[in-house]
Amino acid sequence: MPVGSAVDAAAAAPVLDAAQLAEAFALFSRASEELSTAYAALQAQVGQLSERLSVLMGALPAGVLVVDRAGTVVQANRAAEGLFGGGLAGMAWAALAARLEDSGTPGEFVLRRDPATVDGDARRLALSESELDSGAERILLVHDVTDTHRMRLTAERNERLAAMGEMVAGLAHQLRTPLAAALLYTGNLRQPELDPAQRAMVADRALERLRYLERLIRDMLLFARGDSAGRQRFAVCELLAELAHTLEPVARARQVAFAADCGCGEAELVGDRKALGGALTNLLENGIQACEAGGTLRCEAALVAAADAGIGAPAVRFTVRDSGRGIAPELQERLFEPFFTTRAEGTGLGLAIARGVARAHGGDITLRSTPGQGAEFTLVVPLAAAPNGALENP
Repeated sequence: MPVGSAVDAAAAAPVLDAAQLAEAFALFSRASEELSTAYAALQAQVGQLSERLSVLMGALPAGVLVVDRAGTVVQANRAAEGLFGGGLAGMAWAALAARLEDSGTPGEFVLRRDPATVDGDARRLALSESELDSGAERILLVHDVTDTHRMRLTAERNERLAAMGEMVAGLAHQLRTPLAAALLYTGNLRQPELDPAQRAMVADRALERLRYLERLIRDMLLFARGDSAGRQRFAVCELLAELAHTLEPVARARQVAFAADCGCGEAELVGDRKALGGALTNLLENGIQACEAGGTLRCEAALVAAADAGIGAPAVRFTVRDSGRGIAPELQERLFEPFFTTRAEGTGLGLAIARGVARAHGGDITLRSTPGQGAEFTLVVPLAAAPNGALENP
C-alpha cells in the first residue's frame, strides 16, 4: 500500500475518547465478573457431584473398582477393600484376579481371604465389567453372592425333598412289586420236589428281582442327592472318547451303527466327570434301546456361544440323536418325571437323574422328537471359566 493511502486510512479511523474507553473497560470488567461467578458456581457443582459420588461409592453394598487401560486399579470403594483388603489403588488387577478360583458357575468365583482356611472365610463373588465410552478405564462390579448361593442351594434341596415326598406313593408300588416277586421265588426254593435245574431257574429270577430293587434304591439315592460329589477339570473330547469306547460294543451287539464326533478341541469342563459321564451314558443307552436292528445312533459335542447356549454362558452342547420310533408329544412332557418310564425294566429315574446332574453343573437337558423320526436329546453345560482371562485386558 502506498504511504499516502496508509496515512489517509489512519486519519479516517475513529478515535475513542476517554468516556468510551471507560465504558468499554466497564463492560469488560462486568463480563469478567460474570465469567468468574459462573466458574465458581461450576466448581461448586463439580465439588458437590464429587462429594455425592464419593458418598454413593462408599454406600454401595457391591465392590467397585476402576481399572485404567494399563490394568491398574485407580479407585476402589469401601466394599471392594472389605473383600480384597485395603490399599487397592495402584495395584494390578491381574494380581487380584489371580486370587479368584473358578466356582464352576459362569460369572461367579470363589475368593478365599484367609489361605489357612478351606471354607470358613471363603466368599462367592459375581463379577461384571463395563468399559467407559472413551476406552480409557473399565469399571468392575464385584457382588458378594455368598448368602444368595447358600439360599439357592437350600431351595434346590427343598425342591428335591418336595419331589421325594410326591414320589412316596409311587415308590411304595415300585418297591412292593419286585419285592413280592423276590419273596415268592425265594419261598419256592423251599419246595423239596424241585430238581436242580428248576431250583437254579427260581434262584436266578429271585436274584434278578433283588438286583432290580438294588438298582432302584441306588437311582433314588442319586436323585435325592442331586448335586455333584466332586469337581475336577477334564477335557470334553476325552470324556466323549471314553463314552464311545464303552457304548460302541453295546450298540454293535444290538446291530445299531454308533458314531461319535467331538469338535471341542482342547476345551475343558469343570465338574463331576463321573456324574456327567453317567448322565450321557443314560442318554446313549436310551438311544440304543430306542433303535431297531440296523438303526443309527450319533453323539456329537460342539462349542456354542453364550447367545446360542440358552444358559447365558459359553457352553459345550452334547447332542444324542437316534433313528428310533420317536416319542409321542404327550409322553415328552413326562419323560423327565421321576418313576415315569416306557420300558418294562426301567426304574423311571434315569432321565430325572440326568437332568439333575446337568442343572447341578449350571446346564440343562432338552428333547426334540417327532413320532417315526427318532429323538434328539441335548445336554448343555457351561465351559470352564478362567477368572484372569475373563476380566483382564485383551
